[in-house]
Amino acid sequence: MKEISCKLLVIGAGPGGYVCAIRAGQLGLDTVIVEAGKPGGTCLNIGCIPSKALIHAAEAFEQARARAGGDDPLGISAAAPGLDFGKTVGWKDAIVSRLTSGVAGLLKKAKVKYVQGHARFRDGKTIEVETETGQQIIRAENVVIATGSAPVELLSLSFGGRVISSTEALSLADVPQKLAVVGGGYIGLELGTAFAKMGAKVTIVEALPRILAQYDAELVRPVSKRLAALGIDVLVGAKAKGLPSKGDALLIETADGKDRKIAADKVLVTVGRRPVTDGWGLEEIDLDMNGRFIRIDDRCRTSMRGIYAIGDVTGEPMLAHRAMAQGEMVAEIVAGHRRSWDKRAIPAICFTDPELVTAGLSPEEARALGEIKIGMFPFSANGRAMTKQGEDGFVRVVARADNHLVLGIQAVGQGVSELAAAFGLALEMGARLEDIAGTIHAHPTQGEAFQEAALKALGMALHI
Repeated sequence: MKEISCKLLVIGAGPGGYVCAIRAGQLGLDTVIVEAGKPGGTCLNIGCIPSKALIHAAEAFEQARARAGGDDPLGISAAAPGLDFGKTVGWKDAIVSRLTSGVAGLLKKAKVKYVQGHARFRDGKTIEVETETGQQIIRAENVVIATGSAPVELLSLSFGGRVISSTEALSLADVPQKLAVVGGGYIGLELGTAFAKMGAKVTIVEALPRILAQYDAELVRPVSKRLAALGIDVLVGAKAKGLPSKGDALLIETADGKDRKIAADKVLVTVGRRPVTDGWGLEEIDLDMNGRFIRIDDRCRTSMRGIYAIGDVTGEPMLAHRAMAQGEMVAEIVAGHRRSWDKRAIPAICFTDPELVTAGLSPEEARALGEIKIGMFPFSANGRAMTKQGEDGFVRVVARADNHLVLGIQAVGQGVSELAAAFGLALEMGARLEDIAGTIHAHPTQGEAFQEAALKALGMALHI
């Protein structure tokens, strides 16, 4: 097979990789992207998008079941609904197909050459790709490693059979009657909540003292309240030990040191994700590492000249939008532009019920830098939240006490994921409390809670 030479080679067509390749193509760079699976990577195929589709379907089914109970405050009644889960999964797969096809079209439009196969380094400038038609050699002046991440597997609960990762959870044939979720982080709670709404009896097993440990307790409290209302059992300080020799169950050690069996048709393990740093010839190029991750600088350069790394393979936060921003930046650097990583905030969202959003510093992190002001406004005082039956939660703004520079913004509530852009923009532009308070926020919207939180921090709240 004839060798290919290019200015830029991107390994991995996930969000970071395909954005990097598209931008490079737009800038006139001769670009090749290599992907073993479908374009879009984990996010589009087996992560962000399909999970949100199932979450939406679960919410719709739960609302229909509630109305069938005859106690709907809106006065809506309906017959008991049914759930054709196969059809639900088919709808989810159709969305994924549309998006992955869209990415392929965008790459083609940008004149990026797409090579499907498994890439492996021969040296810092040469990659061999095992394709369906044989081995393809690619020589590149610059290489971007965008190989992403994969679910962490526990020694006591290896994937297979009844033990599944988030990948298999998104393509089950049926909703399990009893589901045990090992790991109380965002992936476990998002999927566990969705399956509970679709009728599964869900138990969350978390080794730490509380769920969603990366968020402060005040922010998590409405989520914990909702889990209880859904009948989800949450066991904190508990450790999964494995599967018993007989019966459909999960063996755990409780917080008080006692062994216990949790009935489970399926055991979903969501204890984190690991960078994909094996299988593509890392040993041939000997890059400096930062623990399990590839070490990079503020331009995403690795320790080897001409090799860049972006996304999950470079460490936390392992978020698709971080990878996309890195990919765009690297493409422009390779094209000769002066760029470096200067982002003030990377918003993070947990699509639980209610949703969580954080951007910038938490109150605890901000206090470590000096005196601060905090303003919090509850959705129970927000008209739009009331009309959506979503009064649980709040918006919180954290700012410096001396000059009122906003350091962090957090929210928990129904649909607050859509406020993430406003939060990120405020931090990126260096907003002060007066800027947010002085901006006209449309009424009636949940976004008004953002303005009111800033007013509260200034001691001038209007609606509370």
